[in-house]
Amino acid sequence: MTFIPKVQYNPSRWLTLVLMTMALWVGGSLLLDVVIMPAMYLSGMMQEPSFASTGGIVFTAFNHIEILCAALALTGMMVLGMTLPEGFSHRIRTLTVLSSILLAIALLYTYSLTPQMTALGVNLNLFNAVESTPEGMNQLHFSYLSLEALKLFAAGTILAWCYHNHNYAGIIEQ
Repeated sequence: MTFIPKVQYNPSRWLTLVLMTMALWVGGSLLLDVVIMPAMYLSGMMQEPSFASTGGIVFTAFNHIEILCAALALTGMMVLGMTLPEGFSHRIRTLTVLSSILLAIALLYTYSLTPQMTALGVNLNLFNAVESTPEGMNQLHFSYLSLEALKLFAAGTILAWCYHNHNYAGIIEQ
């Protein structure tokens, strides 16, 4: 006897998954960028010698969560592209491209930007205190903030579309 599972695609479940993932990701990014980092800066923690290594650990962990969120969003958009009616196809393609950009940004953060910023910030000479920001750090900060703005725009667009169409997907299923 052969058992063949019945595969059902449920658009509202995928929309809910993408919606929750994007909400978690945008909320976490805003918390990190608007609350945690300014608080660290104002309290003087960024002047501590161990801040670069500690910040590197925090950002690396968050970057790995971002990769997971971006992969879930991309997968959800691809599944929705296959399951939603033809009228959604143009918008789903655009959102799939935005999800791909989000994955690329998360990979850039994880494997390029965070290691470079951590390496520049680490003081390898215990006898000389670092008085100023290392050369190149401002350019990396600008790159980070530019990518962060692009990430929040793309994630916000996906989040808004999923929220707007969540109820409509439930009607399609029935």
